[in-house]
Amino acid sequence: MNILSLRRALSWKGLGLLYMLACYGFIFLPVIVLVLFSFQDGRLPVPPFHGPTLFWYGEVLANSRLVAAMGNSFLVGVGSSLLSLVLGFLAAYGLARYRLRGRSLIRGFLVLPMAVSYLIVGMGLLVMASWAHIAPSLWLVGISHVVINMPLAFALCAAQFSETQARIEMAAGDLGASLPRILLQVTVPMMAPTLIAAFILCFTLSWDEFLSAFLLSRFEITLPVAIWGILRGGLNPQTNAIGSLVFFGVVALALIAEALLFRKKKNSA
Repeated sequence: MNILSLRRALSWKGLGLLYMLACYGFIFLPVIVLVLFSFQDGRLPVPPFHGPTLFWYGEVLANSRLVAAMGNSFLVGVGSSLLSLVLGFLAAYGLARYRLRGRSLIRGFLVLPMAVSYLIVGMGLLVMASWAHIAPSLWLVGISHVVINMPLAFALCAAQFSETQARIEMAAGDLGASLPRILLQVTVPMMAPTLIAAFILCFTLSWDEFLSAFLLSRFEITLPVAIWGILRGGLNPQTNAIGSLVFFGVVALALIAEALLFRKKKNSA
């Protein structure tokens, strides 16, 4: 390799490194700024930075409305994600393992809600609830999140079913295992990484969802609605503290999921 080609390779390598750093900065710099100014010793989360202090974290944890909103978001997120995962998994299993008429059409209708705005989903459920004389509540918020997340869980599960899995399931059936036992002891363990990833993704979307939660809740609100109420009064370091707590919680959840998957791979090896 001559000097010219070496310089050219190094220049392309440098450009690639700069591009990678720019991408990482674009993704993580807002999070770093959010966490940094959650420790701001002042009324506004803007430069210059003064601190650090844990005052705003104490304010968040002392605010019963915010703590209740976090609890509501957690309950709605876990409940709707589990139901979305079960419904999406069973729908994907049925379409993958059985020859049904109009299977492509059914698959299209199952993923169609992914293209519908969350605002339309929330307004549609609000109209139906009003027609049925059902008051807005967290139950309606959870139903809207199932409508939103179930197609995503279905798409993730449907992409992972394979002929190899089908042969293993057939072998288990030939050995006398019933369908529920095959699902619980054969299919679910093989699909565990996909199911965990689908649950985390559904939970994250449910936790962040604002539009349908705003339309379908009344007195019991979720965290995004509570944050919106705070931001109506202007910038506040409390929102940074809330965002930092949520970020740390998501990181902890991702690390736990990664540890579970690593242990599963280690045991299978």
